[in-house]
Amino acid sequence: MEALKTNDSTTLSNFIWKIANVLWGDFKHTDFARIIIPLLLLRRLECVLEPTKAKVLAEYEKEKGSGIDLDQLLPSFSGLPFYNTSQYTLETLGGTKTAPNLEDYVSKFSGNVRVIFEEFGFANTIHELKQARLLYRLTSEFAAIDLHPEVVTDRVMSNTYEQLIRDFAASINEKAGEFMTPKDVVHLATKLVLAPDEEVFRDSGIIRTVYDPACGLLGFITDAIDVIQNMGSTAEIVPFGQELDPKTHAMALTAMLIRGYKSENIKQGSSLSNDQLADKKFHYGLANPPFGIKWEKDKGVVEKEHKELGYAGRFGPGLPRVSDGSMLFLLHLVSKMERPQNGGGRVGIVLSGSPLFTGDAGSGESEIRRWLLEQDWVEAIIALPTDMFFNTGIGTYVWILSNHKEKRRKGKVQLINLADTWTSMRKSEGTKRRYLSEQQIDDVVREYEAFKETERGKIFKTTDFAYRKVAIKRPLRAKLVITKQRIKGLYENGAFQKLDESQQAAWMDFLREELKEKGGDHDYHWASRIVKEKHKAEGFGKTTKALANALLAAFMERDENAEPVLDDDGQVIPDTSLNDTESVPFGTSIEEYFANEVLPHVPDAFIDYSVRDAKDGEVGIVGYEINFNRYFYKYVPPRPLQSIDADLKASEARIQALLQEVAE
Repeated sequence: MEALKTNDSTTLSNFIWKIANVLWGDFKHTDFARIIIPLLLLRRLECVLEPTKAKVLAEYEKEKGSGIDLDQLLPSFSGLPFYNTSQYTLETLGGTKTAPNLEDYVSKFSGNVRVIFEEFGFANTIHELKQARLLYRLTSEFAAIDLHPEVVTDRVMSNTYEQLIRDFAASINEKAGEFMTPKDVVHLATKLVLAPDEEVFRDSGIIRTVYDPACGLLGFITDAIDVIQNMGSTAEIVPFGQELDPKTHAMALTAMLIRGYKSENIKQGSSLSNDQLADKKFHYGLANPPFGIKWEKDKGVVEKEHKELGYAGRFGPGLPRVSDGSMLFLLHLVSKMERPQNGGGRVGIVLSGSPLFTGDAGSGESEIRRWLLEQDWVEAIIALPTDMFFNTGIGTYVWILSNHKEKRRKGKVQLINLADTWTSMRKSEGTKRRYLSEQQIDDVVREYEAFKETERGKIFKTTDFAYRKVAIKRPLRAKLVITKQRIKGLYENGAFQKLDESQQAAWMDFLREELKEKGGDHDYHWASRIVKEKHKAEGFGKTTKALANALLAAFMERDENAEPVLDDDGQVIPDTSLNDTESVPFGTSIEEYFANEVLPHVPDAFIDYSVRDAKDGEVGIVGYEINFNRYFYKYVPPRPLQSIDADLKASEARIQALLQEVAE
């Protein structure tokens, strides 16, 4: 069978999808990915090892009984961090003993490859395909695909994996490409993170670490390596990552091994609750954590770290709501930045819009933003166009952070709005209908490096995003009005219901007599006075504050013309139903703001000076939010009335013509 030769991911994924069709009937669509992907990986490994296979086998036969550690010896002959000592290939498995021969083939990979197939549960897959009498056919089909590196690049392989996963997911109505980052978004974030260090990469002997805590198929890591190499740099790049899904992790391990990197640097598990690189710091962090993903499975560990370690841990500033854990990944990445004395760290992370503004002053989200901005770690935020991702059309943002800002960037944040910067795709992929061209990406990077205001870019002080949420109160103006209907309503009150029948009867008799003799109107404090008077009086028993509140609830009537109600100390009692807040820009005098913006509209309002920020002790709770729409809003005047009227008349004429056609 002549091998398929292509260096196009679409052609390759389409070909493999056709192979997968033979599984119909014997397997469910939900099984296709776990069967096809490891076979594709196996063929790729086979093609990569083929040039040195004979040398490895010869050395293996020579040294297999010597007691030498073959995991240390044989990679020097394979030229890669892995090897295989089986005599078999996919083409030579044979049709009679395909299953045991394939098991032998896989078992004779080095340990770092065997773990990949273990994560896929490939031993069970072999058995299932044998039972369905499809094993030989499938292995023969994959043996016919030419996946040698000189034919199919690493980038094309990565694209093929992603395309297949999207196709498999879409075929069973799952969220296609749920957590995959488009290549153009990856490339933009990577270039923005690496661009300021271009001079550094020209030096010799440079070692730089790259880390992704939600690494998926290593899109960010491989792109960072490619960008640095394209600079002509000889820097040694050491990649690290962690991935939650075992099968995706298996593919990531394969990608690392094929490129000659240590696969043990790519960990499997939750970065939030099981950080397997807890003792590591990195020069560059890149990630696209899942949008809007719940973190309830990590909740116990995360909350414990927040409470017990505080700022000594990763989550000191605060915790976001459980429904969205993206800001936890943001904090996690920031905690991983290399210390400035060791070259410093830079972070690029792709987030939805919610981390910019979700959460009121004092909330976990606001406190996280506050900490990042007060530490002066946020360099820039870039708003991407909509319709850029495979499964969502929402607006997304690239955050760039650094713990060693240039002097000109100190205390500043650069915002770049790419809402109108995009190129239409010839063919949509899910909801992805737009992309950033290489030229557009380079233009954005140059604009970022120039650090000057443009039509789509603005520069702010970090405190421009801060405000104080000041509590505004208004006096209670009310009296008590007793009526027959309101007396009956007391029976619905919980505190009144707790009284026994004789006590209830005593109060009813008293209130009816009070209404008859003194009329219904009383001052606000009448309820508390009368409850004290009746305490332990005959028939009334013990009275409580809850009962006084029950009388207030039953008889209170607000009166805007009444004088403010004062407490025993002569202080105004606020009307809680009129409680309000004002967001005062940071650094603005609260009293001046109040006098200019509140009192002209509400003359009896007053500031509640008891509501203060927990950190600085000043009046008003500090909040931070970054509102892109406000900063980049462009007023578009409505069309002239004559133009609107003309359109309406034209529409009416068309409707009339259609109605006439129906009537005829």
